[in-house]
Amino acid sequence: MKLLNQSIKHLSISILAIVTIWAIVFYFNMLNEIKSSIDEGLENYKRLIIQNAQQDSTILTKTYFDESFFAIQQINKQKALSVKDDYSDTVLYMQDADDTEPEAEPVRMLTTAFELNGKYYQLKVANSMVEEDDLVKELLYDIIWLYLSLILGIIFINNFVLKKLWKPFYDFLSQLKKYHLGKTEDLPKTKTKTKEFNDLQNVVTNLLAHTSQIYEHQKQFIENASHELQTPLAIATNKLELLIENGKLQNNQAQTIAEVMGIIERLVRLNKSLLLLTKIENKQFLNNQDVLINTVVKKNSSNLEEIAAFKKVKISVLETANLSTKMDPSLANVIVSNLLRNAIFHNIPNGNVHIEITNDTLKISNTGNNLKLDKNSIFNRFYKPNNASKGTGLGLAIVKAISDTYGFRVSYSYIDTLHCFLIKFPAN
Repeated sequence: MKLLNQSIKHLSISILAIVTIWAIVFYFNMLNEIKSSIDEGLENYKRLIIQNAQQDSTILTKTYFDESFFAIQQINKQKALSVKDDYSDTVLYMQDADDTEPEAEPVRMLTTAFELNGKYYQLKVANSMVEEDDLVKELLYDIIWLYLSLILGIIFINNFVLKKLWKPFYDFLSQLKKYHLGKTEDLPKTKTKTKEFNDLQNVVTNLLAHTSQIYEHQKQFIENASHELQTPLAIATNKLELLIENGKLQNNQAQTIAEVMGIIERLVRLNKSLLLLTKIENKQFLNNQDVLINTVVKKNSSNLEEIAAFKKVKISVLETANLSTKMDPSLANVIVSNLLRNAIFHNIPNGNVHIEITNDTLKISNTGNNLKLDKNSIFNRFYKPNNASKGTGLGLAIVKAISDTYGFRVSYSYIDTLHCFLIKFPAN
């Protein structure tokens, strides 16, 4: 949820809580004021009735409620003395002009007692609260409309006033999303008079400038290391080859030199793998384009056909769909080549390598050692299931690094004596 929408949500909830509390307090205060006003009217009505009863005794015989809204009942002295003025809410059945039969209507009633000519009477005086109830309901509707008006006002202010205020922030954020180390030359920048946005821009700009500088130094180091390490290793290999070609060495000496050449060759592979891994993690491969994995698999299967034949390993490919993804073609070749080489070199005589391609997965299964590998460590650098392996221990680590870079999910499983590596590609 965007920041502006979150602000609307929190403001709406806060205003609803405030308006609700205020409405409850206002409702009870208004109700008390209305009842207090009605009670004063009932008190005045009581005095008028008693005064009229002194002049017209027929009033004392009115024992039921009619349009005059009062009733009088003679009581004994003891009961009269115990009666105190009591104001209560009740209902009376009344019939308006548009009513077919009497209906219960809310009223405010005063119950009191008085003495006249030595006799004691109970007086009940009522006043309709229909109009007052309508007033309270109308006020409630007004409060609801007030709340809705406030929310609409906030939405309007949010989208037309605050949105303009936040525009520099969103412009700056959009530039940050498009920024790529080593590729984008200009640092993100936007014009604003808001101090907080300027502070954010300065901090981010300094951080990016520092990161770019470190990135360039690291990139330069990788390039230098690639050149400076490869050259002496190549020279050492050439000199050793010349010694062997000289033919003046004894068998044990030639064997020792061959072992040294093997070590140097492993150092060359290790150097290349480490440099490749560093480049991948630094995201120095930016030539992303649509790559058909089927074609990459066929090419690598063909290239490794002779090695597989020498190892007496049979390669089979099952294609159920065309698998296409957006990535650097060279890294696509690396990820397929490493998995396929791993499946061939860690196989058994007369073993099998089965490749299955679907619309979103690449699965490479191979026969091999009957022991299940540690799936929690297999993608770690320099992990080797046994010390006899002559590999660098970086092949699967490179596969994992490439997968993480492009959001692929790579996993290992051991099913029916087969070691299976599965890459799940995101939907295009």
